[in-house]
This record gives sequence, structure tokens and C-alpha cells, in this order.
Amino acid sequence: MTGHPQQFVIYKDKAGEFRWQLYAQNSKLIADSGEGYKNRSDCIHGARLVSSIAAGALMWDRSTQQWVE
Repeated sequence: MTGHPQQFVIYKDKAGEFRWQLYAQNSKLIADSGEGYKNRSDCIHGARLVSSIAAGALMWDRSTQQWVE
């Protein structure tokens, strides 16, 4: 992973299903698929979907019950 900040990593879990992980620029894990995919293409689609909507996502604070600006 060296030299590739902010990347998705696709891998197979112990059950033989595909999963993705998202790493920050400092190489720390910041998100994962949360579920396994039978098909590699479905896993890639899930990662791309997260990537495409994350930048425009709104943020809700449950503790204050308000949107974060």
C-alpha cells in the first residue's frame, strides 16, 4: 500500500467472499464494506458507489439531532 494514499482495497475473506476497505492518506483504515459479496464485480460496484456519493453526503449528529454544517 505504500505510495497509494486514499485507496480502496479489495480482498477475499475467510468465507471466500469479496470485501472492500477504504484507507486514508495516513494508511489508516477508515471504512469497510460491512458485508461480503459473492461476485468481485459487485464488490467493486459497492466501493465505487461509496466513492461517488461520499463527497456530497450530508452529516447528521445524533447527539444534537441536527445537521452538521
